[in-house]
Amino acid sequence: MAKRSKSVPRPPTKRKTSTTGNRAPRRVGSNKLKGNPRHELIGARQQLAATSEVLQIINASPGDLASVFEAVLERAMRLCEGAFGFLTTYDGDRFKIAAEHGVPPALAAYFETGIEVRPGDGHWRLLAGEDLIHNLDQKNDDAYRAGNPLRRAVVDLGGARSALVVALRKDRILRGAMTIYRKEVQPFSASQVALLQHFAAQAVIAIENVRLFEQARSALRNSHCR
Repeated sequence: MAKRSKSVPRPPTKRKTSTTGNRAPRRVGSNKLKGNPRHELIGARQQLAATSEVLQIINASPGDLASVFEAVLERAMRLCEGAFGFLTTYDGDRFKIAAEHGVPPALAAYFETGIEVRPGDGHWRLLAGEDLIHNLDQKNDDAYRAGNPLRRAVVDLGGARSALVVALRKDRILRGAMTIYRKEVQPFSASQVALLQHFAAQAVIAIENVRLFEQARSALRNSHCR
């Protein structure tokens, strides 16, 4: 079901930063296998397999963004060990949910009313120029305490605590975002951050492929009309 979207007021643009909300510690969560060559090899193989699957879907369905977004999000959630997440697209005016995975019913119902972006939440910060947001605790945050609607919804309705948000950009133009959450306070590891950025890049490739596909199809129609 298509989600409604709401017009987004633009924040003042600032320099791109990669930031960790609430001053998350530099450790990599509870991953005790970090640095284990065997574990890292397994992770690399999983990433390669997931990427291959996504690229196959992109090539098989050049005009079907929904299938690609769902595949990208599902694999990102699995490899990054998220509880739930969603992928949004941005048309220069509004954010719209294009795929979601594991979203609790109460939060999914909230999303049906559209995404209201306000100062302090992740999407607002992406509009301001950030590409990566790693928030240790969504509940222990100024945006939550200030009553930010989206932040309150993902915490109170979805049970979100730690969050990772990555921008979907093409030539510095914001095209959307991918967000995954955990229901406990546990930071994402550096490898998981890199994985989500990798899958975000796959989503951008899919968006660009659809644009070129539609452009070529339009040119073909115009040539037939001459």
